[in-house]
Amino acid sequence: MKRLKGPELKLSELKVPPFLTDLYWDLRDRRLLPLVALVAVAIVAVPFLLGGGSDKSPAPAPPPVAVISGAAGTDAPHLTVVQAKPGLRDYRKRLASRQPTDPFEQRFTAPQVKGAELGGELESTTSSTTSTSTTETTKTSDDTKTTTVTTETTDESKGGGASPDSQLTLFAFAIDVKITRIDGGGDGSKPKSDSSTRHRVMPTTPLPGEKAPVVTYMGVGKGAKKALLMVSNNVKSIFGDAQCLSGTDTCQLLEVEPGFPETFFYGDNGVRYKINVLKITAVPTGHT
Repeated sequence: MKRLKGPELKLSELKVPPFLTDLYWDLRDRRLLPLVALVAVAIVAVPFLLGGGSDKSPAPAPPPVAVISGAAGTDAPHLTVVQAKPGLRDYRKRLASRQPTDPFEQRFTAPQVKGAELGGELESTTSSTTSTSTTETTKTSDDTKTTTVTTETTDESKGGGASPDSQLTLFAFAIDVKITRIDGGGDGSKPKSDSSTRHRVMPTTPLPGEKAPVVTYMGVGKGAKKALLMVSNNVKSIFGDAQCLSGTDTCQLLEVEPGFPETFFYGDNGVRYKINVLKITAVPTGHT
């Protein structure tokens, strides 16, 4: 009988898959080969360590319940084994003392207060009068004098009608601002300045105006102590001590403290606008 010969394998011709080679060199470069070897040894050794450490025999099962019974008048009792049947009691026995109720029946009612209904009227005015009679006896050496004093006390408690509708007053934070426009001065000539003060400027108002919206007043910051100014895209540069809240290359939202002016270079002509927030006040805007 001839034996079938398989292909002869030579170790020199065996090739390792490229991803295993890359994984090996990557772990070696990162100095993780010892850690990988330790994990592999732990994976193999843990089942043996856990399996060989428990030599304790299982706990014996509890013996069956035994009941001692004997006939009356006999001296030789004997044991009777009773099978235990654990489990829940029959629900009919557990709920025998309770009566079924209709879940849709209203069993609780709220107290009815007179005049509490919508559009109802309160009770009318009530008046109570209390009359007190006091007898005073005065004895003298000659005769006896009796004096009767009647005191009438009136206690009136009035209950008014429905209270008038309360109104909620709405407020907004306005600013007083001083705006100074400065022209020229770049060619050595004396710059011309023109300043004006505006009071109670409400939020979303462009400053100094619609034709030249250098900044727009947007409201107040946290604590209502600083004003928020949105800067126009035509502003080339800003000088001052304000804090920029938004913007990367150019600031888009400024937080300005009253009394600290800010200078804005607006447009291609280089017109300067000096804006100084004077104060912040709360102004009523309407009622609800």
